[in-house]
Amino acid sequence: MTDALDTVTVDPAEPGELRIIQFTDCHILATAGACLRGMDTRRSFEAVMAAALRDNGRADLILATGDLAEDGSAEAYRYLVERFTAAGLPTFWLPGNHDDANSMRAHLAGGPVRGARQLLSGNWFILLLDSTIAGQVQGRVAEAELDFMDAALRRHAGRHALVCLHHQALEAGSAWLDAKGLDNAAELRRRLAQHANVRGVLWGHVHQAAQRRIDGIEWMSTPSTCMQFKPGSREFALDDQPPGYRFLALGADGSIESTVQRLPATNVGDVAPASA
Repeated sequence: MTDALDTVTVDPAEPGELRIIQFTDCHILATAGACLRGMDTRRSFEAVMAAALRDNGRADLILATGDLAEDGSAEAYRYLVERFTAAGLPTFWLPGNHDDANSMRAHLAGGPVRGARQLLSGNWFILLLDSTIAGQVQGRVAEAELDFMDAALRRHAGRHALVCLHHQALEAGSAWLDAKGLDNAAELRRRLAQHANVRGVLWGHVHQAAQRRIDGIEWMSTPSTCMQFKPGSREFALDDQPPGYRFLALGADGSIESTVQRLPATNVGDVAPASA
């Protein structure tokens, strides 16, 4: 996409607050009705999106933070474009380890869906980073990407900043999952600490919710729109928490109000076959 490094301006519906819906780890498959670990990922994504749009009618934009497709297929990305276009909100994405970056650039575009990585809205600057390593599950913010981040944060030093990526910037507390995390997370945090305008860091990958405030920065992970990983597990384990998303309200004063919202537990059976 030609706009990958452009800076895009998004006008909030109401001055003074930017309202964001984050979807992550959708793991959409090429074929409708196909299941991943017993869950129909298209149906779960549609159910989560419907709840998010119903409950947050004044949202200004959508951030889709990686592993949007399970198989990197053109069919998965075309499906996502259709759903995001139907939502009617500006939508911006970054890749995860299951995504195919070339296929994303080729197919995850159209209508309000864009691959722009720098967003301006009111007093806020939002930066979308690529933390993927081709062919690898674990991530790394490459040196060139860190330099890009530093330059962008300096350029917009007068705005509050939200930095987004796919892999976790803080350990999740699950041994197997943190072994597949960001292998230079400490360097990313060191670089971020040099920028006084950073107010939040947001990611996916871990299929679970967490939020910690450290040195004035909100560090946030978000549930998957499909299956969830069990917190605190030494080995791979699925949790029984329902699919969900994160909603963020960014205040003109740099404040971040954020909540994780999930489907009702009674709805999980609607997206998981009885044989799961």
